[in-house]
Amino acid sequence: MATADTATAVPLAPPVQPRSSASPAQRRTSAAVPEQPHSATLIGSVQRAMRLLESVAEHEYGAPAKQLARETGLALPTAYHLLRTLVHEGYLRRDKGLFFLGEAAERLGSSGAEQKRRSTVAATLAQWRDSIGAPVYYAMYRNGEIEIMCVSDTPGNPAVEEWADFRETGHAHAIGQCLLSQMDEGARRDHLDRYPVQSITPYTVRDSPSLLRRLNGLRRMEVVTERQEYALGTVCAAIPITVGTTAATMAISLPAHQANRLLPAARQLQHEVGLQLGALAISISI
Repeated sequence: MATADTATAVPLAPPVQPRSSASPAQRRTSAAVPEQPHSATLIGSVQRAMRLLESVAEHEYGAPAKQLARETGLALPTAYHLLRTLVHEGYLRRDKGLFFLGEAAERLGSSGAEQKRRSTVAATLAQWRDSIGAPVYYAMYRNGEIEIMCVSDTPGNPAVEEWADFRETGHAHAIGQCLLSQMDEGARRDHLDRYPVQSITPYTVRDSPSLLRRLNGLRRMEVVTERQEYALGTVCAAIPITVGTTAATMAISLPAHQANRLLPAARQLQHEVGLQLGALAISISI
């Protein structure tokens, strides 16, 4: 971790400015609007509109145009023009003379929060990937589909190539089997009716009854493993996670010649997830 330099900086005396020949009025105008670096590339109307948005965001119960103009230092006609434009575009809404954030601005905020959650998950998976020495996957079962939400791998430890659609082959990989194991019998059969069991490799489970027996035999929170059922030369393990009422899983994969590492690595992942699941509870429900 980088450390901050704690040496005390010695302030420099300001340089002596040459006496200006401009009139007092000219000097006041110049002081009111200091020239910024690269100001030629900045669009003033956009800057003013953003200041208005920021000002509106500070008023939970709305604010009138005159107050917003005063707070942003804008002339009232300019503020009115920008406010009307922002209302037209959906970034603000007007109600009884007061301005509030509109749906477009709220969508921007929710998108930013979602990106932050995704970044949190990605950073956590990368941490686990490095400590375990294996690719780490995060997946959920949503709207009747298996969704791979995030994968963290490296060139030295690459993720499994999706050579057959993960959604259609849930019976063959540890991620899918783990998600199915968290569902009730009816939901499992519904999924298998839509995505029937089929042979992916010589090691794939052969039919739905065999898969259902395997899933019924799993204990709650048990690690689910598969060995070359989805991809020859690859073994995988997945641990179940419940996010509210949604089935989710964290998983790892390893080359088949490292199969002896699979269960210890999965136990390590399970331990790591257990330590941080509380902090990640909101983030992983992306």
